[in-house]
Amino acid sequence: MIDLDDLRARPDVYQDAAKKKNIAISIADFLKLDQKRRELQKEVDGMRSTQNIASKKMPSLKGDEKTASLTEMKALSAKVKEGEEQLKTLETEWRAMQYILPAIPLDTVPVGKSDKDNVESKRVGKEKKFSFTPKDHVTLGEALDIIDIPRGAKVSGARSYFLKGDGARLHQAVLRYTMDSLVKKGWTLFAPPLMANEECFIGTGFFPGADQANIYAVGGQEKPGAAIEPDGLHLIGTSEVTVCSYHSRETLTAEDLPKRYAGYSACFRREAGTYGKDTKGLYRVHQFEKVEQVVLCEANTKTALAMFEEIRNNAENILQALELPYRIVDVCTGDMGKGKVFMQDIETWMPSRNGYGETHSCSYLGDFQARRLNIKYTTQEGEKKFVHTLNNTCIASPRILIPILEIYQNGDGSVTVPEVLRGYMGGQATIS
Repeated sequence: MIDLDDLRARPDVYQDAAKKKNIAISIADFLKLDQKRRELQKEVDGMRSTQNIASKKMPSLKGDEKTASLTEMKALSAKVKEGEEQLKTLETEWRAMQYILPAIPLDTVPVGKSDKDNVESKRVGKEKKFSFTPKDHVTLGEALDIIDIPRGAKVSGARSYFLKGDGARLHQAVLRYTMDSLVKKGWTLFAPPLMANEECFIGTGFFPGADQANIYAVGGQEKPGAAIEPDGLHLIGTSEVTVCSYHSRETLTAEDLPKRYAGYSACFRREAGTYGKDTKGLYRVHQFEKVEQVVLCEANTKTALAMFEEIRNNAENILQALELPYRIVDVCTGDMGKGKVFMQDIETWMPSRNGYGETHSCSYLGDFQARRLNIKYTTQEGEKKFVHTLNNTCIASPRILIPILEIYQNGDGSVTVPEVLRGYMGGQATIS
């Protein structure tokens, strides 16, 4: 949701934002609908007020006067009912259009149509040069018997996998190292629900829209002779959905902020629209685990951007500790989504791709989510405002295993365990 008062005052700015974000909506048409709704609301409220006044007078009326008043009340009641039905229809359309309205990106965001227009802003570390012909992570994983994709597909279909033995241990090690790193910095660790209702998905901006196609719906209880009815729950594609919704419909205080939360969860995505794209290996899978940073802060862009730097740096610190080369890109308007005002991706070097692959994303959404979730705070001056929200992938596995396995591979087919992870693997230094 966006501030409708601001939209009414600056319609051209929002139309420009929609154009830059490739969102097909006419702000002029929305404003016409908005005005029509407000006029009808005023008319219906006026008729209800007349009804109330007439009802209070009714006991004191007698004879023809009372009969005439009853006739007028009946006609008015019919008009009120008709007006309410029209208003309900208008509000349904009005609210549906609101869900499409974009947040305005910051002036620093590059304008573009797709991820091809994202702009590199920083590069850290040197791409590894091998003295032997390196293998990709699938070949390595199968040879070391730590990744089994064929049996994953047998059990759960395409884009599924088994991590086993040292593969499962390495997966857990990188996740646990990330969680411990954040907790040491004062972040509150969450193990959130893996299912959420539609309110949470709408509140965080995933419903309605293109993202909805990537979310798995959870069926209801199966009854003999009857179809399974959905129970209104969906599997989360990121713990942002449930952790950000933790304070929905609450009013915090300025002293409560910022909230620094780290949600660790399994995540599930259909990967709709990615047929034939990144299908080999562990890059684009239906199930993975992630440590997601979620921030609620005061409604101040300068403060929020400082938090943005903090959460992105936390993710960079993990990659630096793992000694993985990476780069940061500023995400362009057409690739950032309707609710985001600033976004950066971190892409890690993957030898098998001979390039950088996205492993992290960092987003600032202003009050877009807070308005939908109704999360406010009371300022020191006593004013109530919507919080601003941010989120960041601090680590996601098994995707991060791709650069770890490929960069740390040795000529004999073994893989060196990154030094910072060895304490989580009983001191083990090599997978062989």
